[in-house]
Amino acid sequence: MTKKAPTLEELGWTPELEEAFKLFHAKGLIPARVAAEHRQAYAVICRHGEYLAEVSGVFDHSASAKADFPAVGDWIAIDFKPDSERQLIKAILPRKSKISRKDACTREEQVIAANIDTTFIVQGLDGNYNLRRLERYITAVKAGGTKAVIILNKADMTPDPQARVREVLALGFTDIPVLTIDSISKAGYEEFTAHIKGGSTIVFIGSAGAGKSTIINNLLGTKAQRTREVRLSDSRGRHTTTGRKLFFLPGNGALLIDTPGMKGFDICGDEHALNSAFETIRALAEQCRFGNCTHASEPGCAVREALERGELDAAHFENYKKLKSGTTRSRVDVAEKYKRIEREKNSRRARKGPGKPKP
Repeated sequence: MTKKAPTLEELGWTPELEEAFKLFHAKGLIPARVAAEHRQAYAVICRHGEYLAEVSGVFDHSASAKADFPAVGDWIAIDFKPDSERQLIKAILPRKSKISRKDACTREEQVIAANIDTTFIVQGLDGNYNLRRLERYITAVKAGGTKAVIILNKADMTPDPQARVREVLALGFTDIPVLTIDSISKAGYEEFTAHIKGGSTIVFIGSAGAGKSTIINNLLGTKAQRTREVRLSDSRGRHTTTGRKLFFLPGNGALLIDTPGMKGFDICGDEHALNSAFETIRALAEQCRFGNCTHASEPGCAVREALERGELDAAHFENYKKLKSGTTRSRVDVAEKYKRIEREKNSRRARKGPGKPKP
C-alpha cells in the first residue's frame, strides 16, 4: 500500500457511493474499503490510512450467511476511533458486482472479491488448459455482474496459441475478449494492459499454476507475490497466494485484487446468469417447439438438432447441463438453509426472551 493515505477517489469512490453513504454520514460513520482479509480481522483503508477492523456485535448478530460479511473490495461504514487498535465495521454498502463460489465444506456462497470492474480469467497453455473449467469461471463472472477478459498465459508452451484462441471462441462467448500472453518475454502485454482502465478495480482468477502471480508481479513491477514452479507432470502449482489482497497499480491508478489459485470452483449463479454465459445454447433453446423443452427427447428440439448436425459441441452442452443442475440444487440448498436459520433464531428467542445484542 502507499505510505500516504489515499483519497476516497483513488480507492474508487464515486458519486453513487456518496449518495448511498448519506445515511451513514448522519450517524458519524466514515467510508473505508476492505483491502485484505485475515483470520480474525480485516485490513481496511480510509482517508486516515490503513487500519485493522472487525465487525461490530450488531453486525455479527444480524448476518445470516458468510456472504453477508465483508470481502476484499467491499465498501464499508466504520466507526472510526483514531486511538483504537481495531476499528468497528458497522455496515457494508451494496455491492455493484462480485465474484463468488460455493464453499467446498459448507456449500454456502463465498464472496471472493467485490465491486470489480473487470475480471481476468487466467489459464495456462500447458496442462492447466481446460475448456470445461473455463466455462465455469465465465459463468461465475457473468453471475457476478463484471466484465470478463480471458487470458491464455504461457503462449510459448504450445506450438499454435491461436488454435487455442479459436477453440475458446468456438464456445460462443462472443462478448469476451480472448488474449494470449507470455509472462516471461511479456509478449502480448500491450494488448492485455489496454483492458486495465485507470481508476478501475480488476481481479485475476484461475487455478493454481496458471501464472496469475507472475502476471501481477509484472504489472506491479515488483515481486509482491511469491511464485513457484509447476509440476511437469500436470502443470499444477501450489497455492502461492494464500489470501485475497488489494494492490494499487503504479501508473494508471487502477486497483488490483489477487486471489489464491482454486482447486475447485462451484458457481453460485442462477439460471439467468447461466443462460447469459451459454448464449449459443440459450438462442437455440428459443427455437425449440416447446417452451419448457428439456432437450432430452421432446420433438422439435433445436438444441438436439444442432448437436446431431455437429453445430453445437457435445462437451460444451454436457457442461451446461451439469452447471444447470448445480444452480437448481443450489437454490434448494439456500432455501432450506434460510428456513433452518429462521427456525434457530425463533428457538433462541423463545429460550432467551426479548433481548438486545451488544453494540
